[in-house]
Amino acid sequence: MGWQVLLFISLLSLSVVHGQVSYLIPEEMAKGALIGNIAKDLGLGVERLKSGKARIYTGNTEEYIELKRERGVLLIKGRIDREALCGQTMPCALHFQMILENPMEFYTVTVEITDINDNPPTFEKSEMKYEISESAVTGARFVLEKAIDDDVGVNGLDSYALKPSDNFVLKTISRGDGSKHIEMVLQKPLDREQHEHISLILTALDGGEPQLTGTMQIVITVMDANDNPPVCSKPEYKAGVTENAPVGTAITTVRATDIDKGNNGIVTYMISKSGAAGLFEIDANNGLLTLIGNVDYEKRRIYELDVKVSDQGGLSDACKVIVDVTDINDNPPTINIMSNSNTVSENMKPGTVVTMLNIQDADSNDNGKVMCVLNENIPFAIKSTTNNFFTVMTDSELDRETASKYIITVTCSDEGVPSLSSSVTLTLQISDV
Repeated sequence: MGWQVLLFISLLSLSVVHGQVSYLIPEEMAKGALIGNIAKDLGLGVERLKSGKARIYTGNTEEYIELKRERGVLLIKGRIDREALCGQTMPCALHFQMILENPMEFYTVTVEITDINDNPPTFEKSEMKYEISESAVTGARFVLEKAIDDDVGVNGLDSYALKPSDNFVLKTISRGDGSKHIEMVLQKPLDREQHEHISLILTALDGGEPQLTGTMQIVITVMDANDNPPVCSKPEYKAGVTENAPVGTAITTVRATDIDKGNNGIVTYMISKSGAAGLFEIDANNGLLTLIGNVDYEKRRIYELDVKVSDQGGLSDACKVIVDVTDINDNPPTINIMSNSNTVSENMKPGTVVTMLNIQDADSNDNGKVMCVLNENIPFAIKSTTNNFFTVMTDSELDRETASKYIITVTCSDEGVPSLSSSVTLTLQISDV
């Protein structure tokens, strides 16, 4: 099946068994396809999965994987599209837990999804038009539209080709972030009297097998007289914005100059295609970049915008604007009850686990660090077993004659300023012996 498995098992205190197993599978596997024998890989045995009523816990996320308890295996439950699930993020993985009862146990499962070459490179436009003066000097540069390929790694966008290449040659510039900036460079002077219109085909190729391609037509109308292209004042701008910034917030100003006079010296600004559609806008006349949508640090932390500057004669330059989103504490902790005992015997020993909780906080750094406490004067305690997981357990001996029922309030607070918190109430009956 092309998957691999890694296994790590450890015993934690409080009689809670915690283990970890990882699988590697390609995207787009058929429904019902085998991922792995989790019973064997964790050394549990199928009978333990049956007696423990083993089940998968995914929190609030969509379930793509299903557990066949009677066989002890994990299967594909629904179509997994790596691009829809993770976009350009690598690696792409599903994280969930397998829970067992009698005694309570949980195991962490990671399924990493690898990319297959199922997306060709595409251009936002099928055609780009340029008006270029016949006086344009050899070496004049014209920024081209970049292609987008949703695949990643070797299956992603690899190279470009421009044909025919009588007057223009394609130049590809690799940036430090791995992206490619493409230009066509004039290598032979234009002559409007010979060719007033020139048609070129720009082809984008990925690195997959078989190789996939996408094309765009470039139509050039040869005009008269524009000697100097606009030039950005710097190749890269860096700016920041908080995730609660209101619409209309000024981000930065991109500046470019053109030493030509008249209409040929007028510079206009535009944002090339990016993954930030509907969030940022640039003033075509003065280069002021403003916020026009709502940015969410938990969804995306950095935006890279390609800005094209053009003069009235069709010459252009390009620069990049990198916008960092700053986190604020706008998400309270989310308390998920993984497993809960409604009734316990009064002869339970101290340290017996009665509830397992999973705590999530979408914020980062101190804003996402969570501590949990219980209400006072009850014979129970709460402890953190691993990151984001807590257990509620008996802290002393129970006596049904003293108290036959306990109301346990779990309050979880983050370390943000101001701190945000959430609570959940548990009811526990004490049975007689």
